[in-house]
Formats: sequence, structure tokens, C-alpha cells
Amino acid sequence: MTGRDMSSIIGVVILAAGASSRMGKPKLLLPWGTTSILGHLIRQWEAARAKQITVVCAPGNSTIAEELDRIGFPTANRVYNPNPERGMFSSIRCAAEWNGWQPEITHVGIVLGDQPHLRDETLRVLIEFVAAHPDTVCQPSREGRRRHPVLMPRGVFDRLRASSAGNLKEFLHNEIVSTCELEDPGIDLDIDRPEDYEKALQLSAGNER
Repeated sequence: MTGRDMSSIIGVVILAAGASSRMGKPKLLLPWGTTSILGHLIRQWEAARAKQITVVCAPGNSTIAEELDRIGFPTANRVYNPNPERGMFSSIRCAAEWNGWQPEITHVGIVLGDQPHLRDETLRVLIEFVAAHPDTVCQPSREGRRRHPVLMPRGVFDRLRASSAGNLKEFLHNEIVSTCELEDPGIDLDIDRPEDYEKALQLSAGNER
């Protein structure tokens, strides 16, 4: 099975329910190229030929809803976390409990909402890595440290529904994880503060040279 074949059955969860408190403004709405960070992430995974893309939102966040409307993202693929203050893992659980997943999806990727600077090549390599390790959780690493995005078999993803773990790291502790060592420095950076955003823009500009 090739990477292209594998990508056609990958579903993606983009986490967009956070409050962006350290940024001081909604970070997923920050400009990125000709669109927003959120718009770019959706485009990037569409280009990677993900079969289904979902976005987890906070139900009261009208600005995210307006941006999704602006870019034409379907309401049918929006998942709502009624308690986003409980953190990222609660959004992941909401995505696992959602009943809108297409039955042919065999793997699901957990995508942070603040990593638009990852190289397209990084996503391609990860998808090919999943094709070579279809029965394990696949996670990128850099210098031996596990990073995001995390791609997991559908069966593992479904187990999140009944998990008593307190966070994703704890949940993955009981799963078989295959790591893909990458040189992309972007996997070390999350956009939490304004200076992170500036660094991410610089990384992205460097990727395009």
C-alpha cells in the first residue's frame, strides 16, 4: 500500500477549542499566507488527501465558526466540545465519541491547531510511515522526543471513548507506538505566544526557499 493509498482513508481531527489565553487573541485566526492558520491547516491536510477532516470547536466561539463559514468548511464535520476548559484531551475524546466518522476511515490523525509551519514533506513522510506501520500508533519524533501530529489506527482511536486516562500521553502509554524520526524543526514548536507566531512564520518562510 502506498502513501497515497493510505492518505485516502485517513481522518483528521484539528483541535480548535482552546482559549488561546497566552496569545491574547484567537491564534487559529492569525494570518497565514492567503488565509488563516485554521484555513491553512485544512488546506494542508486536503492536499495530503485526508479522506475526512473534522474541527473540534468550543460551542460558544463565534469567531471560529465565522472563519469556518468563510472558508466553506462543512458544518457536518464540526465537532463541539461542551467543556473546552478541561483541556486538549477532552476535545480528543469528543472527536472519538462523535458518530459522524465515515466507516471507511482506518486511521485518525490528532492535529494541533497551532502547527501550520510543519512542512508538507513532513506530512507526506508521516502518511507513508503509517502505511508501513498500519497496526500501531505512529508519532513523529525529533532527537528522540515524541511530537505531534499523532496518527492512530481506528480501533485505538475508538478506545479513547472509554479511556480513563488523564491526557493523551497517559493514554498512549498503554498502546504500541512506532516513532518516525524527522528533521523538521517545526515539530518542536507550538504557537502559544506572539513570539512563537513570529518564529513559526520564519520557519515557514525558510521552508519555501
